[in-house]
Amino acid sequence: MAELDLPLRDEQQLLRDSVQRFLIDNARPGWRDLADSLGLAGIALPEDVGGFGGGAIDIALVMADLGPALAGADWLSHAAATMLLARTAPGHPALADLAAGRQRIAIICTASTAAMPVVEGGLIRGSAALVAGAAEADLLLLASDDALLLVAADGAKVEQRHRIMHDGTVSADLAFTLKPGDTTMLASRADARIWADYANDLILTGRCAEAVGLMQQMIADSVDYLGQRKQFGTAIGRFQSLRHRAADMQLALMKAAALTEAAILAVDQDRADRAQAVSAACIEVGDAVRVVGESAVQIHGAMGLTEELSLGGHFKRALAIAAAFGPRAGHLARFSEVAG
Repeated sequence: MAELDLPLRDEQQLLRDSVQRFLIDNARPGWRDLADSLGLAGIALPEDVGGFGGGAIDIALVMADLGPALAGADWLSHAAATMLLARTAPGHPALADLAAGRQRIAIICTASTAAMPVVEGGLIRGSAALVAGAAEADLLLLASDDALLLVAADGAKVEQRHRIMHDGTVSADLAFTLKPGDTTMLASRADARIWADYANDLILTGRCAEAVGLMQQMIADSVDYLGQRKQFGTAIGRFQSLRHRAADMQLALMKAAALTEAAILAVDQDRADRAQAVSAACIEVGDAVRVVGESAVQIHGAMGLTEELSLGGHFKRALAIAAAFGPRAGHLARFSEVAG
């Protein structure tokens, strides 16, 4: 199965190989598997606190492999939040526990939630809706245009309502009743806006990488099925129309993967064209998941959406990722604004 074509250091290639080997015997890993067996809780944290010292490329590599395992949604939120926390508060006492997976953190930003709370006087007011990764978090990191705030996910101050989503992931609605001193200000105003923009792009590229991994698996499953299923005494993969359909799926994936790779590098290097690259990837990936997913289901027939096959779960997750990108018009406007 094709992989994201990125320039990798030796340790990054070892990371990819380790995750892939682990997933062969652990098809649906949980948090403890990722943290204890693979050490992924600290992938974006510096080595001096027990982390891997990775960046956007490392996160994308892991997300592409965790996608087919349906295990990346919560981990991505943790990885993005730890990266911002380590860069804005390098001496924070929670970093070691976060690196070891003893504590979990979730990021609240435009890309990770359906509705953002309000920041007033250094406090978080109101509520956040459908926050990815927040259901099991011990800490919450809010990245808004006004402030970068750290708050403990204390049940007496942050009310949680867990929601099981259509793709099987668990998000949380959060209602804040905080008092002065309950939050830690890590950045404000212009600096906060810079970090918030970076967090959004990091989450979006991580999801693009996850979707690429899901599409690769859906195509591999479809090609296998084309060689196994027979009609009129011959494998249906010999029918020209289905071969053309498989080629269309592969072409859609190739275009989406190429723009995802460009976006990952733009985020990792914090290039001036980062916003343009990320929005272009979101648009292309959003289109591709429908071409690949719908075609895969059509090739398999009605059984493609049953629980008997993994295809249905992969397609649901891919559609959820596409929806989480936000309005297509917003990305088109962002792309044209930067390009112009």
